Amino acid sequence: MVPAIAVADELRESGAEVSFLGTREKAEADLVPAAGYEIDFLNVHGIDRRNPLRAARAGLEALGAVGAVRSVLRRRRVDAVMGAGGYVAAPAGMAAILGRRPLVLTEADSHLGLANRLLAGRARRVCLAFPIEGREGGRYLVTGRPVPAAVPAADRGAARARFGIGAEERALLVVGGSLGARSVNFAALEAFAEREGRDFRVLHVAGRRDHAALRERLDAAPHAEGYELIAYEPNLGDVLAASDLILGRSGGSVFEFTAVGRPAVLVPYPHATADHQRLNASWMERAGAATIVDDGALDPAALLAEVGGILGDPGRLERMSAASRGLAKPRAAREIADQVLEAAAR
Repeated sequence: MVPAIAVADELRESGAEVSFLGTREKAEADLVPAAGYEIDFLNVHGIDRRNPLRAARAGLEALGAVGAVRSVLRRRRVDAVMGAGGYVAAPAGMAAILGRRPLVLTEADSHLGLANRLLAGRARRVCLAFPIEGREGGRYLVTGRPVPAAVPAADRGAARARFGIGAEERALLVVGGSLGARSVNFAALEAFAEREGRDFRVLHVAGRRDHAALRERLDAAPHAEGYELIAYEPNLGDVLAASDLILGRSGGSVFEFTAVGRPAVLVPYPHATADHQRLNASWMERAGAATIVDDGALDPAALLAEVGGILGDPGRLERMSAASRGLAKPRAAREIADQVLEAAAR
C-alpha cells in the first residue's frame, strides 16, 4: 500500500482525483485515510493455497466483488484503474476490463503475482519493480518500486542526533517489517546485544509481535549499551538515514534501502511465494550492494563476524554503498503515475 500511496501523491500533484479500494482488515484501512484519500471497502480475502476449501471461498468472494467494484467505478466516474496487488487487485482489474476502462498494473516483487498473471494480457501497461525474464518489451516497463518521498528526504544528522549516534560511529539497522522477522530478530539480539566484541551501534526495529520477548532478553543482558530496541517505527526514513548497514528480509523494502544508498546483509524469507525474496536479494548481491545469509544458517557468531567485517572495512562499506545507490529508482512513482495518466487520456 505504501508504494500505491506514493503513486497517488504524484497523480494528485498532477491534478488527478484519486481514491482507493481495499479491505477493512488490512493496513490500507488506516494508511489510506491518514494519507488524505477516500477508500471503498470490499469483502475479499487472500487465497490460502494450503486449504482448498478456503481458496475456493476466496475465489468466489473475488468474483462476487467484481459487481461491487463496477458500481464504485461508475459512481466515482473513474477514467483509469491501477492495480497495486493485494486482495482487491483481481476484482478491481476484472471490473476495469469489463467496463472497458484502461488498466495499469504494478508488480513490487521479482515475479508476477497471481492477479497480475491473470490480468497482464489485458492491461495497457505492467510496471515492474525488477526485470523479469519473459516479461520484456511491449506492455512491460521496468520502473522500480515507488518509495515514499520522506525516505530519501530524511536528514542523516538529525536522525543520528535523535538516536544519540555520534558522527564517527557506525550503526547497524535490524529491520524485518511491521510484525518482524522472528528468526532475524532473535539471531540479531543474540549476536549483537553484548557490547563486548561489537564496536558499532544497533538500531533494531523488531515489530510488535516479538518486541516484549526481545525486550525481556535485552534487559537481562549485562552489557547491552548502544543497542536501541524499537517495537515499531512509522518514519522508516529516520532509521535508514541514521544507519550505515542494514540486516533484514528482502521483500519490496529493498528499494527503500537503495533509495538512501544503504548496503545490506539480507536473509530471504524461505517460504515466500516463488522464492521471490531470494530473487530480490540476488538482485542486490549481483550489483555488489548486499550479501545473503540463509535463514536456516543464522548463526549469531557468524552474523557478528559478517556485519562486523563490513562495518569495520571502510573501503568495502563505501563500495557496497555506491552499488546500492546505483540501484535506486527515484522516479518510480512519477513514471507509474505518467503511465496511469496516459492510459486515462487514451
